[in-house]
Amino acid sequence: MKISFLDRATLCPSTVLRAPAFAHELTVHERTAPAEVAERIADANIVIVNKVRLDRATIDAAPRLKMVAVAATGTDNVDVAACRERGIVVSNIRNYAVNTVPEHTFALIFALRRSICAYRDAVKAGRWIEANQFCLFDFPIRDLAGSTLGVIGDGVLGQATAAMGRALGMRVLFSGFKGVTGQGTLYTPFEETLAQSDVLTLHCPLTPATRNMIGAPELALMRKKPLLINTARGGLVDESAIGAALDAGQISGAAFDVVSVEPPPMDHPLMQLASRPNFILTPHVAWASEEAIQTLADQLVDNIEAFVRGEPRNIVGS
Repeated sequence: MKISFLDRATLCPSTVLRAPAFAHELTVHERTAPAEVAERIADANIVIVNKVRLDRATIDAAPRLKMVAVAATGTDNVDVAACRERGIVVSNIRNYAVNTVPEHTFALIFALRRSICAYRDAVKAGRWIEANQFCLFDFPIRDLAGSTLGVIGDGVLGQATAAMGRALGMRVLFSGFKGVTGQGTLYTPFEETLAQSDVLTLHCPLTPATRNMIGAPELALMRKKPLLINTARGGLVDESAIGAALDAGQISGAAFDVVSVEPPPMDHPLMQLASRPNFILTPHVAWASEEAIQTLADQLVDNIEAFVRGEPRNIVGS
């Protein structure tokens, strides 16, 4: 059984990737450029990918391919339909980030709500000394208790984030998706969630229906000037609209861990906001606690071993 791992560097170097418990030949590539993919999977039975793209042409050029083991939850980099037509099993990783993503989400919320980064930079710049008193009042500080947390996406991560919000004394609204009605009384309509939230956090997949679901028209509906947090997927927000929304005071701050192009070029709209005191950009690391990555790696091998036993699990699209 030949296994090709195309982008091992996307997992932390300290992560232990145990050897599958069957006879195999594992080839590990730290990174794989698009032009190298076809050659590196040409005779593979199993391909492991995190972010490397496997399109239809590449899949068709791998006649022995039987399984694509995605080392992540999202599978938008794999042509799942092409795999299904060939009978190739696509498995992904599930529920591994139930602690790390909500914790990172609230780290961003706390940092913005209490102006942590802004105050850190002010101290470094000498502003505390210049104030000539025991404290500094340059930036706003707001409590979370008593405020409203709007959560778009009610999966494992959205639910865990909501639980943290409730523990902090926040009122939680689960939003229905934009343009979707009849989701039941547990959901607040999308536009109402935008209007009522003091903090809005995204925990939903990127699909044609959710792409750019937060843009200039939606930002204009945010009458409470909320914090906007995206630790889900780049592309859920029209990134070019964020600077104008901050300038106009439609939102009081924003924090992104994901971008539509990763890594973003220096002229990307979000990179242009990086020096603002009410904006934070982290490099797609909300998922990346040591504990979470090790859980991911263990589940990845579990998925492969289950497939070889004839008991495939975590099948995408099943």
